[in-house]
Amino acid sequence: MCGIAGELRFDDQLPDISVLQRVTDAMRARGPDAGGFHAQGRQAFGHRRLKIIDLTDAAQQPMVDAELGLAIVFNGCIYNHKELRAELEGKGYRFFSDGDTEVILKAYHAWGEDFVHRLNGMFAFAITHRDSGEVLIGRDRLGIKPLYYSEGKGFFRFASSLPALLAYKDIDRSIDPVALNFYFSFHAVVPAPWTMVKGVRKLPPATLMRIAPDGKRTERHYWDVPFGPRPGEQSLNAAEWKERVADALRLAVKRRLVADVPVGVLLSGGLDSSLIVGLLAEAGQTGLKTFSIGFDSVGEEKGDEFQYSDIIAERFATDHHKIQIDTARALPALDRAIAAMSEPMTSHDCVGFYLLSEEVSKQVKVVQSGQGADEIFAGYHWYPPMLETDDALSTYAKAFFDRDRAEMGELLQDAWLNGDTARDFVAQHFARPGADRPIDKALRIDTEIMLIDDPVKRVDNMTMAWGLEARVPFLDYEVVELAARVPAELKTGQDGKGILKDVGRDVIPHEVIDRPKGYFPVPALKYLRGPYLDKVRDAVKGERFAGKGIVRQDYVDRLLTDPEAHITPLRGSKLYQIGLLAMWLETHGL
Repeated sequence: MCGIAGELRFDDQLPDISVLQRVTDAMRARGPDAGGFHAQGRQAFGHRRLKIIDLTDAAQQPMVDAELGLAIVFNGCIYNHKELRAELEGKGYRFFSDGDTEVILKAYHAWGEDFVHRLNGMFAFAITHRDSGEVLIGRDRLGIKPLYYSEGKGFFRFASSLPALLAYKDIDRSIDPVALNFYFSFHAVVPAPWTMVKGVRKLPPATLMRIAPDGKRTERHYWDVPFGPRPGEQSLNAAEWKERVADALRLAVKRRLVADVPVGVLLSGGLDSSLIVGLLAEAGQTGLKTFSIGFDSVGEEKGDEFQYSDIIAERFATDHHKIQIDTARALPALDRAIAAMSEPMTSHDCVGFYLLSEEVSKQVKVVQSGQGADEIFAGYHWYPPMLETDDALSTYAKAFFDRDRAEMGELLQDAWLNGDTARDFVAQHFARPGADRPIDKALRIDTEIMLIDDPVKRVDNMTMAWGLEARVPFLDYEVVELAARVPAELKTGQDGKGILKDVGRDVIPHEVIDRPKGYFPVPALKYLRGPYLDKVRDAVKGERFAGKGIVRQDYVDRLLTDPEAHITPLRGSKLYQIGLLAMWLETHGL
């Protein structure tokens, strides 16, 4: 993984390389191993490199292929790059490196835009044509790799992180009211293309954008997830579906071992990460480094799941590392975690992933992680009700939305209210063809929207803050497509992820499967006690935030009188959500 950036000019000016360098400097943590620039005419690319595949300078970026007349900056990893390389060599292409970046360049030259259909991996890229001046930017199917952009009169700029783009002082830094309404109602999920900053957008997943030399743009959405079995699959029984899922996961974790450095696993102790460890062991991996983290407990709520991660570590003889974080360390780390956020993210485990990544990065540069299993295999509590409902929209909103329209009116000052933004968005998504049952509509929106702009973004931001590459086998696009075809009842069974639990019973100890559903917990942020409450109180009552005129102070005061009484349906603190936004805006000078 890396950090990419660029500026395209459509007027008489040339890109400002000094500012572009500040953009890439802001992403140094994403790529601490090397950096570089490529400028030609009215285009300039910048790159920060994390060396994972082909550790030599031959794979340095920006990469220029003079013979083909193409140049690229790329962030991510193409797991099938060796297979594609062999196919391209059969077509007569000659390679000067052993990495996946050059494979992308030659694949694009060979197959045009359709080359993305051949890529298995996570990616964000920009490719420029030397002769035509056209630029193609793209993002992987599931948005695992971020790509932000800003446009104005005469320019288009892009980067792997939103704060990096703020090095350009002419960007509109005002708050986007649409994003604000999403943030406070749609469980802090702000879907593409919106961001909290009006002058910065993000490229949607599975999207290619072609930019002409005069600035004209065209977008193409190249992948969707169709739900329901394919022809010939309707007669499959549970055992046959289970076998297909198990085979797909075995291939997915194997693919994500592709690296010229060791690969570890983030082991929470839950089913998903434990299954990754078990499948890697089954594939012959020994001495695997695994990592778990725990926090101080609050009342009856434990702050770690070491008892379960220990079972897996012992069973598969991993080189296991347990990291215990007390309040004295977690509280100051919160500020640094917020600084690492491209967008405000309220999940309590952000600081957990941040601190875990700090420790893990001392041992390895690549890890596999279990994100995505709950969304594609129906692990959340709001899925079973979607099997029976006659009102998909209301049932989903009741479970997922942090606030309804009435409470949004109590929270936001009138100037920021923007209709029923989230509900309208979900209604439009549910109305799209390709997911007929309410349960499939919910799974699709969570896979295509919530997953990308909550857990996936969170893991990318927090791991890359320490130059750590996180790979997510459950989001192998072939696994996602298969999961969408599995009958919903097989997924929602056994209190969620039923078919995945059945796969797990053949691989990992049952104690890790037959247990209450866990959560990567930071209890002190959920209940806001002690110094955490003091920090949030200072943020929401501070003059700078109050002066923005976003929230109604009487609403904030009501939350402050009893923070623990104001918890969202998805177990988040409503007060922390406001405080996190205030701290994020302050941290990034917005």
